[in-house]
Amino acid sequence: MILDRVELINEEFYADAVTRGQLDLLLADAWRHFGTHFFRYNLGIYQDDIRRVIPLRIRLSDFQFSKSQRRNLRNNSDLRVEIRPIEITPESEDLFHRHKQRFDQGVPASIYDFLSLEPSTIPCEAREIAVYDNDRLVAVSYFDIGLTTTSGIYAAFDPEERTRGLGVFTMLKEIEFSIDAGKLFYYQGYAYEGESFYDYKKRFTATEEFDWNGSWDRSATT
Repeated sequence: MILDRVELINEEFYADAVTRGQLDLLLADAWRHFGTHFFRYNLGIYQDDIRRVIPLRIRLSDFQFSKSQRRNLRNNSDLRVEIRPIEITPESEDLFHRHKQRFDQGVPASIYDFLSLEPSTIPCEAREIAVYDNDRLVAVSYFDIGLTTTSGIYAAFDPEERTRGLGVFTMLKEIEFSIDAGKLFYYQGYAYEGESFYDYKKRFTATEEFDWNGSWDRSATT
């Protein structure tokens, strides 16, 4: 990548509260947040390589489950799913710390790297998807709720259950929730240009990419 031909965007601000409508506007302009820290950037470093950052969203009216995604839902139909306001418990913190052992770089120190101390309401309304095998928590994900949007924040799953595809499963449940709630868009986060660990985010139909000039275009990968 020739950096002198790329306009660098690297912006941030802090906010204790944003309305649902404000969240919609921020997401549409490629802003994301962890806790009260809002940010957006168009270049990132991945495995010592400078990559273009690709913000992604799904246009829910055009979304269709793929065969593999339907299989994922069927294979996990024995699990119990609860959707509720976020509450960090010792059980979910333990799951977070076991899940982060999957990473060999950029390892987070705490779930509060991604969430505020009052995550269900600050800086905006947010919920969690908790997935149980009988009474054992095996996956959890967190997502924001706007007027016409939802946005994934973070997900963790039990490494011993890696063959179930629970990271994708919780995303599919967030998408189901969003469709049932009549939302227009589901924001699945950032990915990188070229191959990366985050390519799973690109594998959803009706995915659009932000062009960093204010427009969203249908992804060539879907």
